[in-house]
Amino acid sequence: MLYSPIQMNKKVGDGFESRGWGERRSQYWVTSDAQLIRKTMQMPADQQKLQIEKAGLKPILSYNQTDYVKDRVAVEVQFGKYAFVAYDLFVKHMAFYVGDLIDVGIEILPMKSLQAQMSSGVGYYEGELYNLIREGRGVPAVPLVMVGIAA
Repeated sequence: MLYSPIQMNKKVGDGFESRGWGERRSQYWVTSDAQLIRKTMQMPADQQKLQIEKAGLKPILSYNQTDYVKDRVAVEVQFGKYAFVAYDLFVKHMAFYVGDLIDVGIEILPMKSLQAQMSSGVGYYEGELYNLIREGRGVPAVPLVMVGIAA
């Protein structure tokens, strides 16, 4: 008998949502020109698109989404594939922090003792803690709390 990551996500999500936490999306426009992206990154989305079009390039709509946001705190519950943990830590939390939508990101992961009882290749707290420490101090450049859930 194994734990179902899908059912675990649903139960955790029900708890967050019942307490007023909700999903948040941040839309922005990208293009192939790195200098133009640097120029438009801090602009509102509608201005980003106009500047990209003005430069004669194709604007591509993109977005970041985070599971739960409330009171400038973002929470990602990651009981999915291990590759998504790095995306959460180095892209999602960072995007919301740089966009001044949050002050801290929280990543909830299973501890190895729980991960070993789950039905798919989920990342686990101890391994991701090692990965963060290996990156060095100040990486990622967003205040971050990792929480491990034990079996």
